[in-house]
Amino acid sequence: MALTRNFKNTVVERVERDPEFARALLDEAATLFLSGEPETARLILRDLVNATLGFEQLAEVTDKPSKSLHRMLSPKGNPSMDNLAAIFGAMRTRLKVGLEVRTVELA
Repeated sequence: MALTRNFKNTVVERVERDPEFARALLDEAATLFLSGEPETARLILRDLVNATLGFEQLAEVTDKPSKSLHRMLSPKGNPSMDNLAAIFGAMRTRLKVGLEVRTVELA
């Protein structure tokens, strides 16, 4: 059997050496939320938080308990819009990016 790397460690290492990858993860999480795929979006955000701020620092920035943030970004999490805005805001600040929403007409 071939050796495999831990996925979470791979994400952390990639984010550390490639800031554009981190920004792409944030963009993907936002797109998934807006496209009706919140479960996947939460998991991507969770991996991004682990690879950047960490949940303890996110808790300080958002003034939310770390344990609650873990639950919010779990597969069955149910964060409020206020909490999502706080998490996205913290990530935008950390990654030094803005978010822009554009609409696309579907055929």
